[in-house]
Amino acid sequence: MELKEIQNLIKFVAKSGASEVKLEMEDIKITIKTGSSKTETTVYQQAAMPQMPVVQQPIAQPVVSNEEVQVTSESESSEDSKYIVIKSPIIGTLYRKPSPDKPLFVKVGDTVEVGDTVCIIEAMKLFNEVESEVAGKIVKILIEDSSPVEFDQPLFLVDPS
Repeated sequence: MELKEIQNLIKFVAKSGASEVKLEMEDIKITIKTGSSKTETTVYQQAAMPQMPVVQQPIAQPVVSNEEVQVTSESESSEDSKYIVIKSPIIGTLYRKPSPDKPLFVKVGDTVEVGDTVCIIEAMKLFNEVESEVAGKIVKILIEDSSPVEFDQPLFLVDPS
């Protein structure tokens, strides 16, 4: 985890109103405590532990020529390059509705403005609204409702035109 990511996490926690957040990953532990007048951050970074080699069984794959793969990936990337991606700001569980009995925040074809809520991500029993940073039309939803998401994972494609 880089310093900029840690700084963004501190800012996010300060805005969320949480009093304490602990984040543990493979090689790093972060505790962020916020108070009315100060923010305290403790970062522990552990040395990488030697890992046992993992033996994987070969999985039968369909045979596809390299030309077919390149054509598909080029057309897909050029098609998606004109869209803006809304990404997950945190790790958690994504919900596309404010509650089970309410309608979806957005669906494909909906127009969003800057600041419109597009989904909620639950992290440690805190529900964080994900707002659109761009105005446009939702053209693709890349994640299912109630699915786990990672930091910086693409969630929506927006056509800004």
